Amino acid sequence: MKKKLKLFKPVKKTRVYEEIVAKIKDMIDKGRFKSGDQLPVERELAEVFRVSRSSVREAIRSLESQGLLESRQGNGTYIAKHPVESLVNPLASVICSEKDGQRELFEMRRLIEPQLAWLAAERATDEEIQVMEKTLALQEREITRGGSGTEIDRNFHYLLAGAARNRFLLHIVDNNMSLFLESRDNFLQVEGRPEKSIQRHRELLDAIKARDPEGAAAAMREHLIDIENSLFEMMGRKSRVQ
Repeated sequence: MKKKLKLFKPVKKTRVYEEIVAKIKDMIDKGRFKSGDQLPVERELAEVFRVSRSSVREAIRSLESQGLLESRQGNGTYIAKHPVESLVNPLASVICSEKDGQRELFEMRRLIEPQLAWLAAERATDEEIQVMEKTLALQEREITRGGSGTEIDRNFHYLLAGAARNRFLLHIVDNNMSLFLESRDNFLQVEGRPEKSIQRHRELLDAIKARDPEGAAAAMREHLIDIENSLFEMMGRKSRVQ
């Protein structure tokens, strides 16, 4: 294991978890880590990458959602023996290539994310609900201090997707997070919108805590409508100015 640790190098601290994902993927592609190999523990990875453990944790979740890693309860994280990535990558690649198709992206989100919310209401563990509660509290504090809460907003949606327990859906969400960043950031920069986001997240979380799948799906649909309406209103204003 000590020999394997030497393969890891520090990463730049911009979108840290994506840097970690890219480096681990590169090592897998080059055969430095093979199917069945155990990954160093979270603490060691954080030390050699010189990042926080939360960034390592998020990277591992992303790689698990892509089918490249698998966690074994009480026994660590391993390079997957039967990656599912090859099954879902074609679909994800098509979606990711449509960077200007905001309407199509929202059509996809309306199909997928309410269902993720439904499943999360059925499957989320008490621990996952507690983490979502803490994340929402962090977002509320940042907004109270005048921030937009964009990064925390993204984390909340990712946590909810993970709680749905569907690797294929989570993979699609994970691969499209970068496409959602611009619309999410634009939405949260508009006066009053961060508070609206908090309200919708609270409705979502309350439904999940109540184990109310229909309520969770409805809250997610309303949240997406808020974002979509705000985005296209802003795009309409820009086009009129031009």
